[in-house]
Amino acid sequence: MTMTVILITGMPGSGKEEFLKVAEEEGYDLVRMGDVVREKAEMENISEKDISVGEFADKERKEKHEGIWADRTLAKVHEKNTVIDGIRSLTEVNIFKSELEKDARIVAIHSSPDTRFERLKERDRHDAPKTRSQFRERDERELGWGLGDVIARADEMIVNEGSLSQMQDKSKELLKKLN
Repeated sequence: MTMTVILITGMPGSGKEEFLKVAEEEGYDLVRMGDVVREKAEMENISEKDISVGEFADKERKEKHEGIWADRTLAKVHEKNTVIDGIRSLTEVNIFKSELEKDARIVAIHSSPDTRFERLKERDRHDAPKTRSQFRERDERELGWGLGDVIARADEMIVNEGSLSQMQDKSKELLKKLN
């Protein structure tokens, strides 16, 4: 059996988490770049009270190199079907594609800004934007890392504007196609 590697991308609130849940149910390993960032921040005794995880990730990209988080994530990918979450730049995509020597496929999850804002508000997580202004700032930060370029080059895209069950069905269908 060949190993399938999916690089999942999309703006905050687009539905990536729902795709990940379906992939896990279908037997995929999940590797979250955000977990790698949080682990590294913890190792360096940086708490979220000092700076946000996003700010820490950005600082490391600037001080080390743009693909630092992809490099640090590679150790968590094993010889199994895997979805890597948190892809933000083409540099990261290129690192995964060259280092894994697999046909890693980019899957973008897309939802309109209005839909994403409402979903993020409903999440009620500590990092969820409370206002449209905060929402736009977060989008701009993500796009500044190159997320838009990754989305534009996606091999596959799921448009997630419908119900949860529709998203789950679309995810299952795409996973079958890619495997």
